[in-house]
Amino acid sequence: MKRLVILGGGESGVGTAILAKQKGWSVFLSDRGALKPQYCDILSRQNIDYEEGSHDEARILAADCIMKSPGIPDKADIIKKAREKQIPIISEIEFASQYTQSTIVAITGSNGKTTTTLLTHHIFKEAGLEVGLGGNIGYSFAELVAHSNPPYYVLEISSFQLDGIEHFAPHIAVLLNITPDHLDRYDYKFENYIASKFRIAMNQTANDYFIYDADDPVINDWLATHPLKPKCIGFSIEKELSEGAFLKDNKIHIMLENQTTVIDVEEISLKGKHNIKNTMAAAVAARLVNIRNASLRESLKGFQGAAHRLEEVKVVEGVTYINDSKATNVNSVYFALDTIKTPIVWIVGGQDKGNDYNSLLPYVHQKVKAIVCLGVDNTPILQSFYNVIDNMVETRSMEEAVKMAQRFATAGDTVLLSPACASFDLFKSYEDRGDQFKAAVAKL
Repeated sequence: MKRLVILGGGESGVGTAILAKQKGWSVFLSDRGALKPQYCDILSRQNIDYEEGSHDEARILAADCIMKSPGIPDKADIIKKAREKQIPIISEIEFASQYTQSTIVAITGSNGKTTTTLLTHHIFKEAGLEVGLGGNIGYSFAELVAHSNPPYYVLEISSFQLDGIEHFAPHIAVLLNITPDHLDRYDYKFENYIASKFRIAMNQTANDYFIYDADDPVINDWLATHPLKPKCIGFSIEKELSEGAFLKDNKIHIMLENQTTVIDVEEISLKGKHNIKNTMAAAVAARLVNIRNASLRESLKGFQGAAHRLEEVKVVEGVTYINDSKATNVNSVYFALDTIKTPIVWIVGGQDKGNDYNSLLPYVHQKVKAIVCLGVDNTPILQSFYNVIDNMVETRSMEEAVKMAQRFATAGDTVLLSPACASFDLFKSYEDRGDQFKAAVAKL
């Protein structure tokens, strides 16, 4: 019996354990931290061997294959030792994909993944397709394969998950954009991160599709020197394309195989330039699986966006409070500042990932009237904006940050939580940060 060791006992780890047990592997799950009680229950009920609070090195290094959770970096000791022993180390996406023949739409990018994945899933479901939602969002892909295995999957996929693939080949791959992110995991080399994102297409064939942002210079430069096998279909808000999706007269035109679909931007529930692009990507994917135009239009009208992503929380005394806690990098904040048209009191900060804030300076000049820093170390933000903004304060809790923001804001303004940083210095996760924001605003 082949031995699978799973490192990390979160959603993807436990899902993989369930699928592996079902497929006849000998399974051992190891997590250096504590497992959530519900995951312990699942593993015990399935008679899956696990440990928490430490790693049994001898047992781990006796594996035939290791499934590593995306949060564990390659420089972790146990990973280095496994590589020295030449044990294959894969991601959940790789493991699960070998057990399904379903059509997979895989979506990656530095920004907009969650929104585009939720939107694509929504369009498929509204059209009557049986479709699973998983990957970096919702249920574990492996658990879906084990239990329901629907004919379609829409998966949100991070670069960390792509680093652990060998044979994974989606029928439709979507690359939304590439901006510097997570460089601490890529030796601070942007080109390593770019290469990681393009792994989404590495096993595709001429019968598959690669949907990409034709306005993104990083993607275009890579494609110019690295030709891909799948059929490449672009989307653009800057130029007309002979095939793909483009914007003209405030309408999205989708041209595929001599068929044209036209969708009025006013009919889309999602607002902002970045969301026009997200909509284009989802709509092209929908047309490639032959979803009808009428169904596509209806589902675009009725879609509600992702939580913690430009989510309007409440209006208090004429001030709009917006939760954009999922904006964990500079490019996400750029979209937020671009989308909001009113004066902004900006709550920013957290665990900095080597951010360069220069691209935000024009928006900060034009729109931001005060900056409320929320983090353990706010030095990079203070250094970037002290010349630009008179009103800057430091806070150490969400309640304090929201109260300070309320002081700076007047009727007609927007208080925007858009941190540009990871949440782990003061919060459990970006969801926890967003939930605390919503709770603090509710008390105002």
